[in-house]
Amino acid sequence: MLKIKVPATTANMGPGFDCIGMALQLYNTLWVEEISKGLQISSLNGQSVPQNESNLIYKTMVDFYRRIGKPLPGLRLIQEDYIPFTRGLGSSAACIVAGLLAANVLSGANLSQEEILQMAGQIEGHPDNSTPALLGGMTVGVLDENRVKYAKVDISDELAFAVMIPHFHLPTEKAREAVPKQISLQDSIFNTSRAALLTAAMIQGDWELLQVATEDRIHQPYRKAFIPDMENILDHAKALGAKGVFLSGAGPTLIGIIKEAEIEAFKCNMETYLNRLSSPWELKLLKADPNGAQIEIESRR
Repeated sequence: MLKIKVPATTANMGPGFDCIGMALQLYNTLWVEEISKGLQISSLNGQSVPQNESNLIYKTMVDFYRRIGKPLPGLRLIQEDYIPFTRGLGSSAACIVAGLLAANVLSGANLSQEEILQMAGQIEGHPDNSTPALLGGMTVGVLDENRVKYAKVDISDELAFAVMIPHFHLPTEKAREAVPKQISLQDSIFNTSRAALLTAAMIQGDWELLQVATEDRIHQPYRKAFIPDMENILDHAKALGAKGVFLSGAGPTLIGIIKEAEIEAFKCNMETYLNRLSSPWELKLLKADPNGAQIEIESRR
């Protein structure tokens, strides 16, 4: 049986709207094998996953077989999902990457990682989640005439990420509708300069730049209306020593960048603060995933 493990991802990281993303050590795992006919889908950890043809992993595999001109076999999919749905942590991209990798092996197409990356970016429509999910680390990518152009930045072990996940959902479509279709030249310059500074700071290891480098004027000001206490939470994280703070993807998850050496003090104080809020929040202290999606062959489950 084929086993595929795909990391969560955080997109945008503040100013890098639809182009900057990073993989985190929180995972979905898929086991998949061919069966004589039909479709069988189950969850190992009780998550409510679609068990019919609307399942995104399955839909991605259908699309892959169509692209290569092969008939789709019967399939058994077993999911173990720890990336929360519709929380801005790349659950959809993880499904797309898992489906493409599974179909690539089962079909015998043997496409390269680069070809899979291109396909994932085209399906996603922007490469800020699918590219780091596949490659790991932080990636900067664009779609140029339907081709993904990207660069990978390795994340220092000195950094950890305070991932603050609320117990409510925010559909990506709703969050995207809130973002204006046009922005001012001033806001464009603001975000372009900070996206460049964020990339440089991560490459050089200059963490003192991150507070300014994670600022945004394109999407976060418009999405905060959907996230009660967002500004207060981010301000509190900065007061506790977070080097930079941002909305993860379309939200509603929030992230603070902290030094590895400061994890315990941050965790204790931040959890106390979050527990006082009117709605529940969960705090996860995660490291960046350096490797991206992994594939292995496992004995039958």
